[in-house]
Amino acid sequence: MSGSELQADFWVSEYITPWDIYVHGITKVLAYKKTPYQDMYVVETGAYGKALVLDGKWQSCTGDEFLYHEPLVHVASVYHGSPRKVAVLGGGEGATIREVLRWKTIECVAMIDLDGDVVEACKEHLPEMHQNAFDDPRTQLIIGDAIDFLDQTQEKWDIVISDLSDPIEDGPSFKLFTKEYFEKIRQILTPDGYAVIQAGPVSPNEMKLHVRLVNTLKTVFPHVHSYTSYISTYGSPWSFIIVSAQPINTRPEPENVDQVLQEKTTGGLRMFDGITMLGMLQVPKHLREAIAAETEIYTLAEPPKFFGKGATVE
Repeated sequence: MSGSELQADFWVSEYITPWDIYVHGITKVLAYKKTPYQDMYVVETGAYGKALVLDGKWQSCTGDEFLYHEPLVHVASVYHGSPRKVAVLGGGEGATIREVLRWKTIECVAMIDLDGDVVEACKEHLPEMHQNAFDDPRTQLIIGDAIDFLDQTQEKWDIVISDLSDPIEDGPSFKLFTKEYFEKIRQILTPDGYAVIQAGPVSPNEMKLHVRLVNTLKTVFPHVHSYTSYISTYGSPWSFIIVSAQPINTRPEPENVDQVLQEKTTGGLRMFDGITMLGMLQVPKHLREAIAAETEIYTLAEPPKFFGKGATVE
């Protein structure tokens, strides 16, 4: 390998396409468990700090997780302006609720995660990510199925964040990227509410999940828009989709965004501000064209199921 010297003896390799892998060198395994739902590792990496790995797929890493969690939370929060009640579906590391709790207007954030073993491991080994968000009195932690929560909640939520692991076939999340799932989300939103979905990679050769999710969401919500952030440990630009019954201003004034953040949050953001928000909402031409050309949708009968598992190599 030109210009560098390999240091690790233990690697996590993640399949990006059938012909490409992204490999991370591991210096220490902090936790491993085969939970009832998935294989879980919490590891230390040589380059990016601590990380959570589920079914061989990189979830987030202390070195760059802010590039994922800040846009996941704050785009919808800025649009809403004064979110009081937020539901997070998934989000085992606790970093998503950490970002939600930056908003001074928050009265309740409910985090619903299926895998209690993952949550407990993250509480113990990833305090850099959750920063004691689980102990905040505004946090309601529910270990359970996202579908059950959507069916049973009597509340209306200002923002719903779908922060689920990738839809690996036979994994815990692959049926939660479907029209039926999104219809349930719409039912629990306030009339001026927003939902955000983490929507996979959008490099030119791996856009299928994203563009089909956009098309699926358009059958449920009148206003749907993509945005992206580059997360280095994922090896790809990563996408999110924001949806609402309300029109979405895709060219917000940076100064107005900065004013909202200054007045309504406790600060501490590392990458997200008005200029960043404006930029990430402008997705490139090839992605816009792919979205416009897509005709298929995901349903329970035909859910996404093309992601492969990663692997560990010693």
